[in-house]
Amino acid sequence: MICPQCGKLIGVGEEKCPFCGAWQPGMFGAAPALQRWFGGRLDLIPIIVTACIVLYVASLALDLPGVFAGGFSLFNFLGPSTRALYQLGMTGGVAWSQGWWWTLFTAIYLHGGLLHIFFNLMWVRSLGPSVTQYYGPARAFVIFTVAGAVGFLLSNVITGLHAPGGVPTIGASGSIFGLLAALIVVARRTGHSMMNSQLWQWAIIMFVFGFLTSSVNNWAHAGGFAGGWVTAQTMRLGDERRESPAVQVLAIGLILLTLAGFVLSFVKVTGILMGGR
Repeated sequence: MICPQCGKLIGVGEEKCPFCGAWQPGMFGAAPALQRWFGGRLDLIPIIVTACIVLYVASLALDLPGVFAGGFSLFNFLGPSTRALYQLGMTGGVAWSQGWWWTLFTAIYLHGGLLHIFFNLMWVRSLGPSVTQYYGPARAFVIFTVAGAVGFLLSNVITGLHAPGGVPTIGASGSIFGLLAALIVVARRTGHSMMNSQLWQWAIIMFVFGFLTSSVNNWAHAGGFAGGWVTAQTMRLGDERRESPAVQVLAIGLILLTLAGFVLSFVKVTGILMGGR
């Protein structure tokens, strides 16, 4: 296999790399499979986009009458009901007051209306490929997930000072700000001043737009940007060092944690609804 630290050919069972001294570079034989999976099978952006679309459709199907119960407006057009969003993992509000910490991850993939999901996925498709190219798919997914979770955590804590459990919230925008921050880190490391300037302009415009638009979670945006910045600072770029098996295992762990979170939210909320009948 290829050592993820120094890039030289080593044996799968090596206790440590004979060239750079990396400890257990083969992850007890699992590293080659991880490298093949992340190198050829994990196409990050289509996975995120597909997950968001599937969950959006599922949130509509779970409570069709609730889609039209709140009246019509441009920003909540075809918006899922609160009950359906809680079933799939919305964070804040009741979920946070109940201690459902996993909703920090599941809420990233939920959206409150057609325009909401359209603009968020547009930004994911614009920023995501570049982050994946510079960092690699595993690192990019870790940045995306950690940024979104930190954004929701900050939002729940700050809004919880005024409302028990905080304000119910969803969306990938915190993660999007994390991707933007990660690209700014790239621009600063590589000395691309024009790229750095353009990215900061986008960030400022997006922050200002958030403050001018109602029902936008600006705390999640700020937390996502900070989370993405700090996480990206700890990551090497792809041309500096290959993704280590440890980072790949972390990415898989976050995927499994998020999937388990959807199941937990659905089981708990459905149980509460059934128990109230």
